[in-house]
Amino acid sequence: MWKVKEYMSGGDEEERAESFLDEESEGICSLSTTQRMYAFAACLLSGLVLMFLALFVFAKPIKFALLFTLGNVLAVGSTAFLMGPEQQLRMMFDPVRVYATAIYIGFVVLALICALWIQSKILTLLAIICEICALIWYCLSYIPFARRIVSDLMIRFCDTEL
Repeated sequence: MWKVKEYMSGGDEEERAESFLDEESEGICSLSTTQRMYAFAACLLSGLVLMFLALFVFAKPIKFALLFTLGNVLAVGSTAFLMGPEQQLRMMFDPVRVYATAIYIGFVVLALICALWIQSKILTLLAIICEICALIWYCLSYIPFARRIVSDLMIRFCDTEL
C-alpha cells in the first residue's frame, strides 16, 4: 500500500512510473507484468481444473485427495505470480494469519500423508474436509473483519439457548 501512496505523492510522472516498475521487478522473479498475469491465470486455471476433475474421482478418495490438494496448492500459489513469492510468504506468515496458514499447510500435508502413505480412505476424506475448512478460514483472513463476522454468525446459529 505504501508503494501506491509513494507513487501518488510526488515527483514527476516519468520518475514515478520508472520507480514503481523497478520495485515490481526486483527479486528472483523478473517477469513482466503481462507475463505475471498470464502465469497467474494459467496457474489458477490449472488449479481450478484439477479441483473440478477431482469431483469425478470422488468415489476413490486417494485419487480425489491428490487431485484436489494439488489443485488447491496451485490455486493458492498462483497469487505469488502477482505479488512475488517473497511478498506472498510475508503475507502468509503475517501475525494476523500465521495460525490460519499453519493450519492450512498442516492439513494439506496431512491429506497427502493419509492418501499416499497411510492409504486410508476415511482418514483421507476427513483430512480433505479439514483442508477445505482451513482453506476457507485462510481466505477469510484476507478480508477485513470476515473471520470475526463468520465466528459471530456461527455462534449465533449454533447457540442452543432459547
